[in-house]
Amino acid sequence: MIAIKDIQLAHYRIKSVVEKTPLIKDPVLSERYNANVFLKREDLQVVRSYKIRGAYNKISSLTSEERARGVVCASAGNHAQGVAYACNHLNIQGRIFMPSTTPKQKIKQVGMFGKDHVEIVLIGDTYDDAYHAAIADCEKAQSVFIHPFDDEMVMAGQGTVGIEIMEQLSVPLDMIFVPVGGGGFISGLGSYMKTVSPSTKIIGVEPEGAPSMKLSLEKGERITLDKFEKFVDGAAVATIGKLNFDIARDVIDDMILIPEGKVCTTILQLYNESAIVVEPAGALSISALDFYAEKIKGKNVVCVISGGNNDITRTEEIKERSLLYEGLKHYFIIRFPQRAGALRDFLNDVLGPGDDITHFEYTRKNSRENGPALIGIETKSKQDYLALMERMKLNKINYTHVNESPDLFHFLI
Repeated sequence: MIAIKDIQLAHYRIKSVVEKTPLIKDPVLSERYNANVFLKREDLQVVRSYKIRGAYNKISSLTSEERARGVVCASAGNHAQGVAYACNHLNIQGRIFMPSTTPKQKIKQVGMFGKDHVEIVLIGDTYDDAYHAAIADCEKAQSVFIHPFDDEMVMAGQGTVGIEIMEQLSVPLDMIFVPVGGGGFISGLGSYMKTVSPSTKIIGVEPEGAPSMKLSLEKGERITLDKFEKFVDGAAVATIGKLNFDIARDVIDDMILIPEGKVCTTILQLYNESAIVVEPAGALSISALDFYAEKIKGKNVVCVISGGNNDITRTEEIKERSLLYEGLKHYFIIRFPQRAGALRDFLNDVLGPGDDITHFEYTRKNSRENGPALIGIETKSKQDYLALMERMKLNKINYTHVNESPDLFHFLI
């Protein structure tokens, strides 16, 4: 594990730059789960994520000769912002490699924090693509590579979140839910917590579509995902760090996988109920509470909101994924009879009073007996959906439920 003295030294090194973020008891979540749920608001950090802690601790510790050579990093967004901020603050030049799929909001933030001290290079579709390009560039230019997670100085910086939590919390901590990507955050935070509060359970939370840590722990060795879902961009990596894996085996008590749709539901709930804006990775820890509802009753629980760099242009996608996950939005291919009034009959006899058509594609083909239409229907509740399906059956509607055919869904929707 990371030595507690190294985490304490990091705390001293970064305290003039890093915000001491609030730890607040959330009344809505506490009542919902019959527990004392506290939120560690790293989304309110200076770069809107905890990543500044590790990046600044590492870069500020470089020698004069190392600083002169400049730094290089690879990041899906938040680590890049931390490196950019540190470069500008310490007057060091940096090159930052980011996947071309990185949300525009994060790319703009990197440029804003780094100003003329950083060069942004967009390359590849994943963090791992950007990582390999960054390593090659680093070796060529003899720069210093600032790893986002597989580095002891970076982990020590992330571990300072634990120092703040223990200073701010006035009750014994039973569980802490920590988002996991490459494993740097949970390694640093877990090292501190297991040293000062060994009875606290450390629960790692990964997106279901990118379970690199969970699968590695189950297999007993690091694995590399052949393919993974990139939606939770701040926590989607193919391979966790080597140092991180070694530490994770000692500090993680359990791992939970969260469906991407559930993450989207949590993002919308946090905004609507508490006016908190989080990115997908930032919603992971709170999303996990549903899966741990029985175990946390009466407990003191901390959820780390790891980041708030959400791109507003993703709002429609977030809403869509949430509705699909909650079973409130369904797509059908409906084969209407080629006669006048067929669509009117569907609207009058099948569609419920609270059902809403949100998508409709139809092309009349006179040479066919039936004309297929792609229809998206949003219902108010799961009960409304069941009633809709009963009316479809009663009226002998010829349909294909696209939601139940993943390949067809991705092709059409």
